[in-house]
Amino acid sequence: MRRAVCPGSFDPVTNGHLDIIGRASRLFDEVIVGVLVNQSKSGLFTVEERIDMLREVTSSYGNVRVESFRGLLVDFCRAQQASVLIKGLRAVSDFDYELQMAQMNIGLAGVETLFMPTNPLYSFLSSSLVKDVAKWGGDISAHVPDPVREALQSRLGPRA
Repeated sequence: MRRAVCPGSFDPVTNGHLDIIGRASRLFDEVIVGVLVNQSKSGLFTVEERIDMLREVTSSYGNVRVESFRGLLVDFCRAQQASVLIKGLRAVSDFDYELQMAQMNIGLAGVETLFMPTNPLYSFLSSSLVKDVAKWGGDISAHVPDPVREALQSRLGPRA
């Protein structure tokens, strides 16, 4: 079985993330969306809330599942029996960082990284930007699925 991991914090998941997950789901038998548990960062949403949102918005993909992980990503890949990571790239600046990570992951555990260029519609999109726009009452409906928009409005107030 060809299995890949699509990792991230997903705080919150955006349409850019979903584009990468959906495209990966067409290339692999199974895609595991790995939600990073990072105790040194406090997110807007808890890990459990992010997992619930991701499960809801990826439910149409029969070969995508969502799990959390802590520690080394390559250890999570080993535990999931996945030998490929899927990483979306928005810009050259993403590539610099992701290339270093990819080289470390192949050296540590033989885990390959597949870079997918982001759809140009989402090339500027990040979870942080979405949260900032939502916080100030901007329209984020084109950038996140409806359940995520609703969760942001609930968390940030009616202006979101």
